[in-house]
Amino acid sequence: MGTKTSAAPTTYREAMRDALREALSSDERVFLMGEDVGRYGGCFGVSLGLFEEFGPDRVRDAPLSESAFVGAGIGAALAGMRPIVEIMTVNFSLLALDQILNNAATLLHMSGGQLAVPLVIRMTTGAGRQLAAQHSHSLEGWYAHIPGLRVLAPATIEDARHMLAPALADPDPVLIFEHGSLYNAAGELSPSAGPVDLDHAAVRRPGTDITLITYGGSLTKTLTAADRLSGEGVDAEVIDLRTLRPLDVASVTASVARTHRAVVVDEAWRTGSLAAEVSSRIAGEAFYELDAPVERVCSAEVPMPYARQLEEAALPQPADVVAAAHRAVD
Repeated sequence: MGTKTSAAPTTYREAMRDALREALSSDERVFLMGEDVGRYGGCFGVSLGLFEEFGPDRVRDAPLSESAFVGAGIGAALAGMRPIVEIMTVNFSLLALDQILNNAATLLHMSGGQLAVPLVIRMTTGAGRQLAAQHSHSLEGWYAHIPGLRVLAPATIEDARHMLAPALADPDPVLIFEHGSLYNAAGELSPSAGPVDLDHAAVRRPGTDITLITYGGSLTKTLTAADRLSGEGVDAEVIDLRTLRPLDVASVTASVARTHRAVVVDEAWRTGSLAAEVSSRIAGEAFYELDAPVERVCSAEVPMPYARQLEEAALPQPADVVAAAHRAVD
């Protein structure tokens, strides 16, 4: 008689740690580098214990210079290694923007296909934790603007666990944005879950009346909004983009063709946002399927406040998504 393997309880943080452990164990070319990732165990505890398990050559504490250690990661990737570089929070990535934009994203093109940069950069993004204006950015849309990069936003425990392996297998640089509010999210991880298809969005909730499109830290709020809408007679489909560059526009437009209405939920600022790009793609490729204008729910266009009630007011909330859905449906 065979034994049943049940889903194991875990958290988003632990799932990401297991992904790192698997990567380090399975390929000696892989190493983790960043600020406090070693002895301290990572600013958010993701790499806790990996330094003791794999040693200082594989889990390397870097000096406080994002430009320097991202540049070192690029050099290591060019030399045949498979580096995973952790930038503590997305705002610090701006100090390495020259390396990411002018080197990692462009070298394959500028070398005529001779120099691939198989580099993975992980960073924490998003607000909702009272970290004020300098540590609450949602800048993944900026990076999704850059050709030569693949941009990922794991929103579930399964994606946190299984996005890293295909990211490391990608010959191009991959940026992984981990929303800080998700690290403590708990759930069960199915043993049958495997590597994530990075080319396709996921339908997290099927529906017939309206499509709610989101990613990352906003997925939970969007699913909550969909549950509330269900109680009000509106059957909402929820699409998790997962990959922000390249966008899986086909999955989005296929959903809109079924529901004929759309709301895009994006924690970034509204002006020039990823939500604007998704809305434009829907208008350009599924215009005649729409029965109402595309709605957008984004953060208020202010530096993120520190006070909890002001931060909550500035961020997209389930009630905002419900109101936008009703504007489209009613």
